Amino acid sequence: MTVSAFLASALGRVRSVLPARADFKAMGRHPRQDLLAGVTVAIVALPLALGFGVSSGLGAEAGLATAVVAGALAALLGGSNLQVSGPTGAMTVVLVPIVARYGPGGVLTVGLMAGVILIALALLRAGQYMRYVPAPVVEGFTLGIACVIGLQQIPHALGVDAPEGEKVVLVAWRALVDSVAFPNWTAIGLSAGVTAVMLAGARWKPTIPFSIVAVIAATVITQVFHLDGAAPIGDLPSGLPAPSLAFLDVSAVGSLLAPAVAVAALAALESLLSATVADGMTVGQQHDPDKELFGQGVANLAAPLFGGVPATAAIARTAVNVRTGASSRLAALTHAAVLAVIVFAAAPLVSKIPLAALAGVLLATAVRMVEVGSLRAMAKATRSDAAVLVLTAAATLALDLVYAVIIGLVVAGALALKAVAGQARMEQVDFRPDLPGEHSDEEHALLAEHIVAYRIDGPLFFVGAHRFLLELSEVCDVRVVILRMSRVTTLDATGALVLKDAVEKLNRRGIAVLTSGIRPGQRQALDAVGALELLGREGREYATTPEAIVGARKHLEQAGLLPLEHRPHRFRKAAR
Repeated sequence: MTVSAFLASALGRVRSVLPARADFKAMGRHPRQDLLAGVTVAIVALPLALGFGVSSGLGAEAGLATAVVAGALAALLGGSNLQVSGPTGAMTVVLVPIVARYGPGGVLTVGLMAGVILIALALLRAGQYMRYVPAPVVEGFTLGIACVIGLQQIPHALGVDAPEGEKVVLVAWRALVDSVAFPNWTAIGLSAGVTAVMLAGARWKPTIPFSIVAVIAATVITQVFHLDGAAPIGDLPSGLPAPSLAFLDVSAVGSLLAPAVAVAALAALESLLSATVADGMTVGQQHDPDKELFGQGVANLAAPLFGGVPATAAIARTAVNVRTGASSRLAALTHAAVLAVIVFAAAPLVSKIPLAALAGVLLATAVRMVEVGSLRAMAKATRSDAAVLVLTAAATLALDLVYAVIIGLVVAGALALKAVAGQARMEQVDFRPDLPGEHSDEEHALLAEHIVAYRIDGPLFFVGAHRFLLELSEVCDVRVVILRMSRVTTLDATGALVLKDAVEKLNRRGIAVLTSGIRPGQRQALDAVGALELLGREGREYATTPEAIVGARKHLEQAGLLPLEHRPHRFRKAAR
């Protein structure tokens, strides 16, 4: 490829991930509807942004900055007209150990690296491959995240200082022990009340944003009655900070590469999953996965520069956006704009929100993330699906999200391969219907004494190929084995080697192996390991089974096991 052709191809890739003019024209079709949806989503997103910012360890202002900056950029440059992006619980789970170990500089570095990775994935057109993540892995992943988010809120919900540590289960347990010794009934009451209002309200009137209603009520109660034990968020800056690289930790790039890959993988997975959910809730909407990765990449490059955290699309906020009638990117942009106004105009009021109330919001969010119906369906589908779901959820809780997804994918893949390999079988078949010409019962019996035919159905590859070697090795009391290969669907190098080994072992025992029906797609693997040459050298590869039977008869005649006079007249003539 010439330099000019390479540059033209690269430019085409870049253009393919940029938003088209039609994406922005759609913003003028139903502006009033989109503006109303955007305001509604902003009301829902405010307590979530504050809560996830606090949970990340960088403070509520980090959550707001992420919702504003990442929300606007992902809406403008992403591949979905309905997607709403910002801080999420899943991303918070990944960020907590990074913040604890590296501080704000680590978050900035990870965000920039993750943004670059996402943009690279978009240019490589990797978005289409996310659809291959099995449903049990996604469900287990979501269940594990919900558990982690809920456990993270225990210290604030109980009104105790968060114990040190990275293992969320241990931290939650220590907080619970501290609370039993010195209970903070104000914090417990606020968090439980907010959680109850949100869960009950969602069942009663799903269209009403009860999260903001509950948070406002909790804030008013604490201010009016001057309740002790209800620690507020604290001072918030009146506006977004100027973009800065002051916290960039270049020396930690090597050690932060793995977390950056984790953040990028999570952003890609959650964003494309959210976009798919949004498409399913509407008619006529279809997201572009590569554009979505590009938009999320740019958003993750920018948000940490303004003091935010890495972001991803939020399924819950996207669902609210769709349900309230959004039809274009204007709704998500409005959501970001409304939050920006809150940052600039209402920071003093927001700073009085009790941390326990935000903990209640996130506890309710964690509960609502668990789709009991989907979990029950996965558990009932197959034992393999149930095992993958439970293992992924447990790994999410015990390890981290990336390891959990990797473990889930590996186990799901292994179980799928086992299931596919289980479909393969080798059966002894009656070759007599394929005998050319007319034969007497005596001839049939004589041939059956010395020839056995096997038909291989399904894939012959590394998972179950050695089982065929054991079965073939047990063949005895015959002089010719015919392998009918026409129904082999897949043949890899392992399967070809197993076949070659079986032929060699049978040959050493004086048993000739003939094959029929080898398909063109199988010849490359057989040729690569020398099996094709072995069969061809002996002249024992045939196009059809009847031809292989003729070859088997000839071999038996040469061995003196089949007298010439037992052959039909036309075969005796051909032999002369």
